[in-house]
Amino acid sequence: MTASIAFIGLGNMGEPMAANLVAAGHHVTGFDLVPAALEAAATHGVAIAATAAEAVATADVVITMLPSGTHVLEAYRGGGPGGGLLAAAGAGTLFIESSTIAVDDARAAHDLAAEAGHRNIDAPVSGGVIGAIAGTLTFMVGASPADFESARGILETMGGRVVLCGEAGSGQAAKICNNLILGVSMIAVSEAFVLGEKLGLTHQALFDVASAASGQCWALTTNCPVPGPVPASPANRDYQPGFAGALMAKDLGLAVEALHSTGVEAEVGSLAADIYRKFADEGGAGLDFSAIITVIRARSEGAAA
Repeated sequence: MTASIAFIGLGNMGEPMAANLVAAGHHVTGFDLVPAALEAAATHGVAIAATAAEAVATADVVITMLPSGTHVLEAYRGGGPGGGLLAAAGAGTLFIESSTIAVDDARAAHDLAAEAGHRNIDAPVSGGVIGAIAGTLTFMVGASPADFESARGILETMGGRVVLCGEAGSGQAAKICNNLILGVSMIAVSEAFVLGEKLGLTHQALFDVASAASGQCWALTTNCPVPGPVPASPANRDYQPGFAGALMAKDLGLAVEALHSTGVEAEVGSLAADIYRKFADEGGAGLDFSAIITVIRARSEGAAA
């Protein structure tokens, strides 16, 4: 069944996601503050609106993919050109919030939507730009069972796996936990490859062992931080993202906030957040997060072989 969909936020992730919806036969109207993003989306059949409010006015479903919780809540409430999304949308519109934001912000967005007479689910994604282009993203969903079923078909058009994690905010909780694992594992994989270099192992030899042994993980087998073993990994493209270092730093920052608010003692997770924050601040923001290996290697120069 086709739907009229508004897609707000047509960046590296949003644009290919919107394109996949168009390819599946949905009518998609998009908006972004960046003209180049609008131009790229238009080439894939996305109708371009003058404002975000205009984009949602006749939509059955509104998908937001924005940088932060502050942006999401401001977009919902309004204040910009054309007013807020909630006021502009028709009664009972389904809002799918796919940005990665704090759990509290996701729950606040849900409450705002409900107060305005709409439905809302949080559905952040995992899989990066490659997954967005291929339509193989994993969606982690916080929603009522009924709203989940309403959104499932649209999410499955953009993703290969859609998981209901619980009520409002649960999708964001799962995303934060997942990326805590991812950030820590990428640092561990990168340290192992640099250690292997020091010990005389080739990248391929270490990959062949670890990818079939207890060291196997996504950071190794899909997003390998060295060129060669996984041809599709960003390491083979000078670390062009992919999933940018700035985004990993942001997500780990959200994880640390959640750790503190819940009283969880997580020394490794907190250290990973510090490492990626420094990486982003010192030039890695626009590189794939796997480029953290270049920092580890550079700091290891001169160490005993």
